[in-house]
Amino acid sequence: MALPPLPIDDALPALTAALRQGSRAVLVAPPGAGKTTRVPLALLDEPWVQGGKILVLEPRRIAARAAAERMATTLGETAGQRVGYRARFGSRIGRATRIEVITEGIFTRMIVDDPELSGVAAVLFDEFHERSLDADLGLALALEAQSALREDLRVLVMSATLDGARVARLLDDGQQGPAPVIESEGRAFPVETRHAGRDPRTPIDRQMADLIARALRADAGSVLAFLPGTAEIRRTERALRELLSDPAIDIAPLYGALSPAEQDRAISPAPKGRRKVVLATSIAETSLTIEDVRIVVDSGLARVPRFEPGVGLTRLETVRVSRAAADQRRGRAGRTAPGICWRLWNEAETMSLPAYATPEILSADLSRLVLDLAIWGVSDPAGLAFLDPPPEAAVKEARALLRLLGAFDAQGQVSALGRAMARLPLEPRLARMVIEGARRGAGEDAALIAALVSERGLGGDGLDLAHRLDGLARDRLRRAEEARRLAGRWAEEAARAARGAGAAPALSGSPAGLLALAFPDRLARGRGDGRRFVLANGRGAAIDPASPLARARFLAVAELTGTAEEARIVLAAELSEADIEAEFGDRITEGTETSFDPAAGALRARHVRRLGALVLAERTARVEAGPQAAAALARAAAAQGIARLGFSDAQRQWLDRGRFLHARAPGIWPDLSDDRLAESAEDWLAPELTGLTALGQIDAQVLGRALAGLLPWELSRRLEEEAPTHFEVPTGSRLPIDYAAEGGPLLAVRVQELFGLGTHPAIAQGRVPLTLALLSPAHRPIQMTRDLPAFWSGSWRDVRAEMRGRYPRHPWPEDPANAEPTRRAKPRGT
Repeated sequence: MALPPLPIDDALPALTAALRQGSRAVLVAPPGAGKTTRVPLALLDEPWVQGGKILVLEPRRIAARAAAERMATTLGETAGQRVGYRARFGSRIGRATRIEVITEGIFTRMIVDDPELSGVAAVLFDEFHERSLDADLGLALALEAQSALREDLRVLVMSATLDGARVARLLDDGQQGPAPVIESEGRAFPVETRHAGRDPRTPIDRQMADLIARALRADAGSVLAFLPGTAEIRRTERALRELLSDPAIDIAPLYGALSPAEQDRAISPAPKGRRKVVLATSIAETSLTIEDVRIVVDSGLARVPRFEPGVGLTRLETVRVSRAAADQRRGRAGRTAPGICWRLWNEAETMSLPAYATPEILSADLSRLVLDLAIWGVSDPAGLAFLDPPPEAAVKEARALLRLLGAFDAQGQVSALGRAMARLPLEPRLARMVIEGARRGAGEDAALIAALVSERGLGGDGLDLAHRLDGLARDRLRRAEEARRLAGRWAEEAARAARGAGAAPALSGSPAGLLALAFPDRLARGRGDGRRFVLANGRGAAIDPASPLARARFLAVAELTGTAEEARIVLAAELSEADIEAEFGDRITEGTETSFDPAAGALRARHVRRLGALVLAERTARVEAGPQAAAALARAAAAQGIARLGFSDAQRQWLDRGRFLHARAPGIWPDLSDDRLAESAEDWLAPELTGLTALGQIDAQVLGRALAGLLPWELSRRLEEEAPTHFEVPTGSRLPIDYAAEGGPLLAVRVQELFGLGTHPAIAQGRVPLTLALLSPAHRPIQMTRDLPAFWSGSWRDVRAEMRGRYPRHPWPEDPANAEPTRRAKPRGT
């Protein structure tokens, strides 16, 4: 049958020609061009397909289902015949299916299980500009499989807003150069952009409700409004219902956790004579065509996951959208007719938006990617073709988690458990829980928990996992039924994967006992204040004080939000100590731990049973003399400040002398600064603290022994020669040198004791002149000099004139350089 013309049609001849001549291509087409539904149909009868299947990858389930149903309708069929789809909750695939629209995560499972992609003629990566982790990994694996196993496999990357040349270089097969880039100009209708500005003092949902109501009054047509998340959608919906009085306006939320029926209600055309307001997350940016939309209202915000490798936590963060995403959203208003786009920001702010969103591979938990690559046979992701290589820190964190979960052995190789985990379409944590649950005869319970954890909104949004499980059991909606069926399939697959592994000790059967298998690093113990918990990984987290779980002694935590410094528990289950002992007994350590009590200024000891950072039991113990206690006391001394230790005056001068020589020759003399001594306190101070338990016991005698080890014998000898403690003046007095004085080593001396000295005093074998603080007979400062001969021949005359009248009983010769030095006043009568 004749198909209605679409903008993409003009690009199809070039595209089909490119895929006849080569195996890789890039298609860049704007939203609404028709690439998602027209390209697969155009390729179906190409000679190279030869009865094989065409896989179309979509980033979201709703897009996969909608695209398949639209293509099936184009063929006069229903989904499941020549065109079908596969997604986590619901699939329609038949024996005659030639085009399969699948989510990107399902493709990753397919190619890891079957690297040759048997029976597949082409893989089409749709909406690749969204740069999901599964899309990046899937493309890397597809290119690897094509190069090594399937030269006939076609790979097509399709995108609306993407640097096509950069992707083409990625697809360079090393023989024919970069892949050809085919561009479709599209045929979007004009969209007028209006900027409303945003008041940071007013909640976003209230401002969006006001702006949507204003847009409805100003122009005709249905509205598509973009909000960052489901919470904002619900609040905006409530506010909007208060503002709107027109009964012909329907409000329809649209986000991933809704049932297919609710999603269909949002994307289907409004009944004749009615208008619709669709409140959507970023799910509606691409792939979906929502009928009758003439107005877009954009909050300019999106909620994205951000993984912190050093903490092992993924948190949802609300960020400003990129310019590319803003353009995508704006374009939704002009798909079928001229439209209006209202933006909740000022026009000048648009250029400050990032050009593109951060690819998920740069900010996500990479444990699944690392496990999949290990199964694939790749230990270093840098060996594959990624548009953006995964960060080393995140890869390192992923490997550490996989070792903790038992997916990797001590040598970093994939274990039998890891291979079983990889067979399940779940993140490694949840896969491990379901596999281990199956070994313990609790596979179905574990699979239901996995469904709740991985699918937002199932069973409600309560904090207690047990309550959500009850909610899921009572829920008779289609989405809940599909979740239960899917969990059943996971349990069956887990039982097969775990077969032969042998039975395992049975847990108590509590949700927390199973949850702990997935999140062993997030076991938590309450701090006793009804709000704060410490996790096994050493981090802290808070819980709603109104929750019954706030009074629990132990929790198994599945989900946290907020920052690493202020994490908040949003999904957990109360855990018994018996479960901890049964499951993690081999990881529990027991022994005496010594720490410093700042209030007492002394060491304290505890006999502790712990699991990671969790203290299971403790009692007071006697501080045992030994290296551990000595090191703890040394650290405490360093923390309070090296300068505050009980050094004698001679020891302080010794340090100052060493610092003086280090400043002149850092390559020879060690750094004896307070900061460096604090950093190395366990090396130089701790060996002398054995048997001590309090800071007050560290006296000058102890410090003297410790300081003696800081310089080797040869440098100790040179220290006395090059930085002497005293200088002998002409009278024979040995006066101390101040090496800490500003401006260099300083000698304070009464001027009469220098009479007869014609050269300036110096140290360091005569290379460093001392700064002389010349004193009166009453030890009051007269003058500072670093050139004594010049002082004698110059300023002395003025000093002599003033001092003779003030101190007449002391000698003030005209020629001090040749006078007799003295410590005494003149005899009376002279």
